[in-house]
Amino acid sequence: MFDKKPKNYTDLLGKTNRIVEGTIIKGDIESIADFRLDGHLIGNFNSKGKLVIGPAGSVIGDILAQNLDVEGKAEGKLVVEEILNVKGTATIKGEVTCGKLAVEPGAKFTATCVMKTVTPSLNVVNGE
Repeated sequence: MFDKKPKNYTDLLGKTNRIVEGTIIKGDIESIADFRLDGHLIGNFNSKGKLVIGPAGSVIGDILAQNLDVEGKAEGKLVVEEILNVKGTATIKGEVTCGKLAVEPGAKFTATCVMKTVTPSLNVVNGE
């Protein structure tokens, strides 16, 4: 009657991965947990959790995430299964596919955008 979906160990611990300001990563990141990026990623990001790109953070590459908050810069193909929050300090360039979109005044949003339910089989990293 009260069947609940069991939480995985990262949900139970409440942990979030974090890349701090001043860090540059060249390559792809895959994560099952939430992620905060205040540094720079030149490559693709793939997560089953939420990605937050901080005000000093940037991603040049493709992003696949459950939820995405952008305060900094994102350039590439963004595929967000649920909600994309674009803050007033954000700059987004490229192609966007998301379930729901929220854009604050002041944001720079130069992208094509399709709002639809994203199928989980999409894999940005492998270009499928």
